[in-house]
Amino acid sequence: MTVGTQMQQAIATVQNAAATMKTFSLETQDQQAKKTFEELAQTFDSALNVLKGREKYIQNQEPQYKQ
Repeated sequence: MTVGTQMQQAIATVQNAAATMKTFSLETQDQQAKKTFEELAQTFDSALNVLKGREKYIQNQEPQYKQ
């Protein structure tokens, strides 16, 4: 498995986790839980931005990893 493929899998995993937290936030009536899920979603979104930046860096440094 290439670094590019591993990075794409990591990005997909974090995207899925963020979406799950957003769904939980919308589905719960508990305001504290809603706030927690929203904060977790924001954390995952921030991580996603970092991973996407890293992916672009990898692609620029190692063109063979472009998918």
